[in-house]
Formats: sequence, structure tokens, C-alpha cells
Amino acid sequence: KWLAKAGFSQSYTYFTWRNFKHELTEYFTELTTPPVSEYMRGNLFTNTPDILPVFLQESGRPGFKIRAVLAATLSSVYGIYSGFELCEAAAVPGKEEYANSEKYDFKVWDWDRAGNIRADIARINQIRKDHPALHEYDNLRFYWSDNDNILVYGKQTPDKSDNILVVVNLDPFQTHDTMIYFPIEDFDMPADQPYEAHDLVSGERYFWTNGSQYVRLDPAIESAHIIHLRRWEQVDYVDIYQ
Repeated sequence: KWLAKAGFSQSYTYFTWRNFKHELTEYFTELTTPPVSEYMRGNLFTNTPDILPVFLQESGRPGFKIRAVLAATLSSVYGIYSGFELCEAAAVPGKEEYANSEKYDFKVWDWDRAGNIRADIARINQIRKDHPALHEYDNLRFYWSDNDNILVYGKQTPDKSDNILVVVNLDPFQTHDTMIYFPIEDFDMPADQPYEAHDLVSGERYFWTNGSQYVRLDPAIESAHIIHLRRWEQVDYVDIYQ
């Protein structure tokens, strides 16, 4: 925080060690609301040359996908260190440190290695590029779910022309389902008619009618929904039938 006050435009955060719902909610509410948001812009690194967190060591491919979605959508700026795309998780025993860090030798990665998440990261980055709501930093709002393993939050542009709702299963090992609740007026959705919920991760489209919805996430398939909410009159019918 002192470095941010001194003028650094981006700041390292403790995102790496925030894994549970209450931790993430509390920490990112602090970062994205005044007074902290007035002088600090937190960059979310999933890993670094020095740090391979225990979560990534133990959670496998689903865990890497979870952390990628969180980093890319909780903040407007995020970063990954080389090897993350390959779910590299070999650690020095008993430490949060890479066993084969590039601090000590030059690495030549096989970028087509089995189990990689390169396509997933590319898709997330394309979603970020296409949606201005994810370009903003201090527009983060958390919402309620009935399951402590399911984190729900949203981002909107100031004019509410772009509305994103994110639902993440924080458990890389188990499927979880829940009811989620969010005020539809936060997203400028109508109270008396359906609106479109387009999952930008899976491509699936739903028509919702209020801010109380059922969701189910299996980390073996997908750990998150990144949902674009649109009024019915904004929906392009060509998009649907393509």
C-alpha cells in the first residue's frame, strides 16, 4: 500500500493466498472500495518465479482453471508466470517454490503437453478483451449463494451497457450446486420479463426471469460461469442460431 501511495500504478497483492469464499470476499471488497481503491490498483498474479502456492500444488488442472478465472475477472489486471498454462506443479518438498524454477536454469517448455489449459486462458483473455465491464477495477460487487464453495460476483460498465456475472466453484475436487441471488436492477435487467444469460465459457444460453437462479458446477468439466446478461431486445437473433 505504501508503494501504491508513492506512485506505482500497479501493486502486487495477496491474491495468491486467498482461496476461500470469505477470504476472497473480504480482501477484494477492501481492495476495490475506498479508501484503498483511491490509490491502489491490485495486479493479481496466479504464481511467480518465487511462488507456487499449495493450492496449485494439490488441486490439479481444475485448480489452475479456477485461479485463472478468479485472477482475470476479479481485477482488471492480472498475470501468470511461465508454466502456469501447462499446470506445472512440481514443488520443492515442503515449500511454496518451484522445483524447476527459471531462476536457476533456462526452461524450454512443451507448450502442447497433455493437460495444458492454453485454450482456456486464450478464451478468458478474449472474454476480457470483448467486455468493457472487465476493463474496470472498482466496479466489483459480490452477491449471495447458499453454498460456501460457490463465489458469485458481478461487474458492469457505468452506463450498464455491458453486464458480467461470474460464478466460481472454489472446490477443485467436488461438484457443487446452489441457489444464487443478485439484484437484477444492478444489471439493468427487467423485473417483468425474461432476459438472456449467455455463458461465455461454455457458449450455452439461458433465459432467466429474476435474480434467483440455480447453478451447478463440476470442476472436472468447468469450474466457472462467466455470464453476459442482456435484455431480450438487445439479443441478436443471428448470434443465437449460429
